[in-house]
Amino acid sequence: MKKAIFGSALLGLMVAGTVNAQPGAHWNDGDLVVTSSNTANNELLVYNTRGALVEQSPTGGSGGVTGNAGGIAQNHDRLAVVNFGSGNVSVFRKDGAGTPLRLEKLVPALNNPVSVAFGHGHLYILTATYIESHPIDRDGVSSIADGKARLVVADGSAAQVGVIGGQLVISEKSNAIETADLTDQGSVSGATRLVANIPANVNAPFGLATRGSDAYVTIAHANEISLVRNDAVLTVTGSGTQMAPCWVTLDGPFLFSSNSPSHSVSRYSVNGHKIVQDAPVVASFNGAPTDITYRDSLAAVIDGTGSASHVSIFDVDGDGNFALKSVVTIDSGSTNGVAIMRGDDGFND
Repeated sequence: MKKAIFGSALLGLMVAGTVNAQPGAHWNDGDLVVTSSNTANNELLVYNTRGALVEQSPTGGSGGVTGNAGGIAQNHDRLAVVNFGSGNVSVFRKDGAGTPLRLEKLVPALNNPVSVAFGHGHLYILTATYIESHPIDRDGVSSIADGKARLVVADGSAAQVGVIGGQLVISEKSNAIETADLTDQGSVSGATRLVANIPANVNAPFGLATRGSDAYVTIAHANEISLVRNDAVLTVTGSGTQMAPCWVTLDGPFLFSSNSPSHSVSRYSVNGHKIVQDAPVVASFNGAPTDITYRDSLAAVIDGTGSASHVSIFDVDGDGNFALKSVVTIDSGSTNGVAIMRGDDGFND
């Protein structure tokens, strides 16, 4: 892959603790891991799986988001990055294998965006108080929303948005798990509403992962993970010895949670209504994990120690075991959002 590094003097960046760095040692070595600096002059940071910076590009906006997940979303040849401070979302596009990402458009949001998701021919933007939908056509993501709804609580505690069937599922840390309906064309329609059977001890819903009609939503301060389906919480499972599961990602039969105060990642088996923890710790960190993602037998976890952030990249085997591949250290404690994209033509899904 041809490397392109842009504006590397804007941030002090170094790669530390690289493991298994032999090129071609794994079939997914061509994949890329993407995060954002989340600084006042927000930047997109792109690494290969061996921890080398291959691209650094301004988003054209200002960062500053915290306490969220899904700050970066990817779909086919597009990537969306939230700019909390400037109230917009940067949409990048890749024109082919070996080409850098280019900034295609800045999409204005109703107010400060915290999380984004793609689905049904739309980009969905979760802001501090609203959820909005932006259609995608041959000209890219529209700057004009074709649907919006105010959140149930709308106090600025919004955390993440995901797509489940013909709905969106949304978490607000002020004890709300809610859904928003979509039209047949994919635009937000009607009002948001709380799902049924939210646990009586609910305390701070945070992150979520979706698949089909299911959403796995963490209830961080209650040390629980819940399954939401058909506008109701069906199952709640405790996190055992690991405190405050915050952000989650899915890999086949496995659900992985990053547990910020425990500085760890846990593995759960998920099937039907069941969520069963089968490994309390599959990875440990010096800092508090703030986001996690999985794709192509790779996992990427962001953790922070206050003055610095780390992006840890793992190989994941068929049994859901993590093997550290590389670690990137970024001289900024605010790094936010993470995605893994395929290294072949475009992004592909």
